[in-house]
Amino acid sequence: MSRLINTETAGKNRTRLSKEVVLSIRELMKQTSPDEKSKDLAAFIVLALQEIAEGVETSVVAWEKRDYWVKADRFRMEWGWAQRHSDALRQSLLVEDWGNIALLTIQIGQKFSAVKISENHRLGTPWVGAYQRLKMSKN
Repeated sequence: MSRLINTETAGKNRTRLSKEVVLSIRELMKQTSPDEKSKDLAAFIVLALQEIAEGVETSVVAWEKRDYWVKADRFRMEWGWAQRHSDALRQSLLVEDWGNIALLTIQIGQKFSAVKISENHRLGTPWVGAYQRLKMSKN
């Protein structure tokens, strides 16, 4: 039997999720008033940031095995905001505090200011149904 190679690394996943978060923030900022799509967009950002935070630990473990402690700590500090913003956005979304959600999404957008998305992207609409997934994960 041949060896299985996982091409979906934590870094590739983090890059894809970063682009999807930026796309979600753009769509959320286009909303004129909160509706079901707005909840899906905000919930997707929460779930994506959670997944990014988990991927950071995966990357760091690999570096720590090779004794790159400084690099690992620097990377943790660089991405430490993801978990905090995910938790804060989750709490605001569950109580539907749209003022705080807007503030947090602006802060998150600033963190991803270097992320570029082409006009002909193939990201689709990954946020569809995210609010239901968020509520299910909470229970």
